[in-house]
Amino acid sequence: MDTEIKPRFPLLKKYGWIAVVALAITGVTVYAITSSGTKTYTTHAGAITTGDVTYGSFNDNIRLTGRIETGVSVQVSALETGIVESRPVEEGAFVNEGDVILTLRNPNLRQQILDSESQLAEKQNMLRDTEIAMEKERLQIKQELLVARTDLNRKRRNAEQQEALYNEKLTSREEYLVAKEDCQLAEENYRLLINRQHQDSLYRSVQLDMMRESLRNMQENFTLVRQRADNLNIRASHSGQLGSLNAELGQNIPAGTQVGQINILDNYRITVQIDEHYIDRVSAGLRGVARHRDLQQDLTLSKIYPEVTDGTFRADFIIDGNNTDNLRVGQTCAIDLILGEPSQAVMVPRGTFFQSTGGRKVYVLAPDGKSATLREIRLGRQNPQYFEVLEGLEPGERIITSDYGDFGNATKILIKD
Repeated sequence: MDTEIKPRFPLLKKYGWIAVVALAITGVTVYAITSSGTKTYTTHAGAITTGDVTYGSFNDNIRLTGRIETGVSVQVSALETGIVESRPVEEGAFVNEGDVILTLRNPNLRQQILDSESQLAEKQNMLRDTEIAMEKERLQIKQELLVARTDLNRKRRNAEQQEALYNEKLTSREEYLVAKEDCQLAEENYRLLINRQHQDSLYRSVQLDMMRESLRNMQENFTLVRQRADNLNIRASHSGQLGSLNAELGQNIPAGTQVGQINILDNYRITVQIDEHYIDRVSAGLRGVARHRDLQQDLTLSKIYPEVTDGTFRADFIIDGNNTDNLRVGQTCAIDLILGEPSQAVMVPRGTFFQSTGGRKVYVLAPDGKSATLREIRLGRQNPQYFEVLEGLEPGERIITSDYGDFGNATKILIKD
């Protein structure tokens, strides 16, 4: 007979699948709880930098980098085309108005000067010859006028004598009429010569005026050409410091080319670039302090440029007082721009943590310093030393101020000694 074989662990076979499902659900639940819980990162105390949360006087100022420039800069340009022949002065030298900065050479201009000299001499000779010819003609007319007047006087006396003889019946009528006609002819000839003398005088006067005007124009043109030759000597238009000189020996300089710059050192300005974050808080008249080496100089914000480029806008400071002996154009200096009066506030030291979280979160250390927890905060103003804390931190707490780049998404940092 067959023997009935009873299964071992009948309950396990009947309810085992329930246990498997329960274990799976438990695993998923544990994973979900673990994944939504705290993520930790372990680091060493020497790898981080910490800072204290304090309460005190917050100075509302920002740190800027300024560049010293002159208040007035004059561009130096070439008025004539030429080849650089000499450089009497170099960049950085102090020049006076009229000093030669560059000497150019232009053979074509020299030829133009010679041609103008020849034309001017020819014009002068023509005027001289014309004046001589007119003077000869004037003397000739004057001589003819003298002869005509003498002839008129003679014929007038003869006519008067013939008229007296004719009235006494001592001469013929024909002789009387001939004498009278000769006198009238002499009078008309004399008047004609007078009129000719007057007209010739007017003509000579107009012609001479035109020729002299033409000669004056030519002389002015010659003067301008000579000035053009002098323009080959590029001179300083103002007294100051030669800031730049962009010309080399043998270089061809076209007319109108800027070859240098003169900085007039009677005043200075300091140019800065300010982050556009402060554009609503910056206005003309704000005070500042410039620091360069061991020197400190008070400043006043004088001008704000409206254009914003690459996230910054430009502003100019003027230097208060006359203590500018140690300043040089092109130097840089640190500037503290004062935006407002000091006020009491909660503060944390500046650090690279701001670049990691944008100042929205920080790691706050536990009292024992063994760990730090990520916390949301809100920052306000900033100065070169501190951030103003508006929410999320209390005085006496400590935070990690160094970079958070290695922490990833960790919400808790374990700190080992």
